[in-house]
Parts: sequence; structure tokens; C-alpha cells
Amino acid sequence: MQKPYQSGVSTPTIHPATDVGTVTLKVADLQRSLAFYTRLIGLQPLQQDERTAVLGAGQRPILKLEAVPGAKPLARNTTGLYHAAILLPDRHALAVKVAQLSAIGYPLGHSDHLVSEAFYLDDPDRNGLELYRDRPRSEWTWIGKQVQMALDPIDFDSLFAEIPEGDPALQNPALPAGTKLGHMHLRVGDIDEAEQFYHGVLGFDVVAKMQGALFVSAGGYHHHLGMNTWESRGAKPPVEPSAGLREFSIALPDEAELDRLTQQIEAAGVAVTHHNGQAEVRDPWQNQIKLILKEQLEGK
Repeated sequence: MQKPYQSGVSTPTIHPATDVGTVTLKVADLQRSLAFYTRLIGLQPLQQDERTAVLGAGQRPILKLEAVPGAKPLARNTTGLYHAAILLPDRHALAVKVAQLSAIGYPLGHSDHLVSEAFYLDDPDRNGLELYRDRPRSEWTWIGKQVQMALDPIDFDSLFAEIPEGDPALQNPALPAGTKLGHMHLRVGDIDEAEQFYHGVLGFDVVAKMQGALFVSAGGYHHHLGMNTWESRGAKPPVEPSAGLREFSIALPDEAELDRLTQQIEAAGVAVTHHNGQAEVRDPWQNQIKLILKEQLEGK
């Protein structure tokens, strides 16, 4: 794959207040997906038309669903979405949601990553999701510039002890205000090229590397973006029509940083499309990334 980026140039680090914004997922049946994301996951509809729906928690948008008639379930051996990770505001909220999903027998994977406790599931189109809560940053361990993460088992006794007997939250499927998109995890074709783009062009800090995986962040977070080649080394995007990732956004703190970053990206030889005060760029596997302002996530 062509590598158009300048080499040997020190890239300025992306602003520490940068965050991920929202994600758009392609689905085959909008009504089926709405039922899953509202009744099971607990997101609330914010906007809807015949082909799309915007869902969130409180008034913060998190996920947009886009109906693609005839879309096939997302294939594993392609690039694109690995999972979209929804960050719950506290451990109690995570425990309640896990208890609700467990009560109906919905299949869940799970892992204690030291920095977080995470649960994994697929939507009806095999789009991957993560539901997680962060441990306080004071409990994270860093060795130099690398955050320590693991794949330990969840302590379910401790987790479910967060739910008092007769907790009325168990009867409410809605995710609480303060829930947001915490990070994105992508399937890519090559880890070195992913590092060149997300670190070398966009300016995210590399915070962890392991066999076939890379994690980058802004401002000392454990990761805003994860990338792996576990099933997708050398792979291509899925054949359309397919479920999967349409785009995700990176939320920047102000217009000055948006302007600075777009100039940095263009200087690296990567095309940027400008539209309505936003900028769009594609990574080497054609994953579309929208650069937005944080204020665009508020009050919608």
C-alpha cells in the first residue's frame, strides 16, 4: 500500500484535550437495530428519519445508524470496525447493564484490562461493541510512556456487589447521562502503517504495543484508538453492501486546533475534505474520519 507520508519529520502531538466523538454504523434493518440499541443497550433516540437514526445518552450523541438495504453481516477478515466502545460513567452503571444483558442470556465476552473493566458483544449485523468503565487514572500503571494493560478475568462478585438489593436501576434499560463513546478499535492491514498514520500524521501518542496491535491516545488516556491485525493482516475493506463502519469522529477542543491539525495532515500528503466547518480524512484502509469541534457534541 502506498505510504504518502513525509518521513523523518517530527509530528506535533495532537491537543491533549482531544477525544473521540461519535460513530456511524451501517446496518441492514434500521428497525431491528433500533430495537437492539434502545431496548438492550439503552441508548435513546435523538433524531430519526427513514434511513438513519442518531442515538445517545442524555443529550450527547454517541451512535448514528445508517440503513444499507441488503447489507451482509460484517466479515471478520476485512479491515474496518473491530468494535465501538461505549464508556459508562461509573462501575454501578456497568454492573447494572451487564446484569440486564445476562438476565436475557445475551452472549458477552469480558476482560479486566487493569485500566478498565470491559464487556464485548455483537449487534444483529455483527458490528462489534464494547461496554466498559474506566478505573481512576490514579490506579493506572505507566512504565515510561507505555500504559500497562492486561486480559485478566472480571471479578463478578465484586462487580455485582455494586448493585444494592432491589435496585430500581435494574428495571430501567436507559444508559445514564455521562455515557459517551470512549474509544474506537479498528481492524487494519498493517500495524506499522497504522502507526505511521495515526501517530506520524495525526499526532496521537503511542501508549501500548503488543503482538499485532497498537493503541494510541491524547492527553494521557489509556487509548482513544486501538488497531489490530489479528484477523485482517493484509486485508481489504468489506465488499459492499456490508454492515460495518461508515465513519467516526475525532473531537477537537477549538477551531485553532482543527486548523492546525488539518494543515499538519495536508503537509503529510494526505487529502483533507472540508465541509460545513468540519474536515474529513481517510486512513490507509479508507476508514473515514471526521474532525469536529467538541462543542458540536453538546446540546444535540
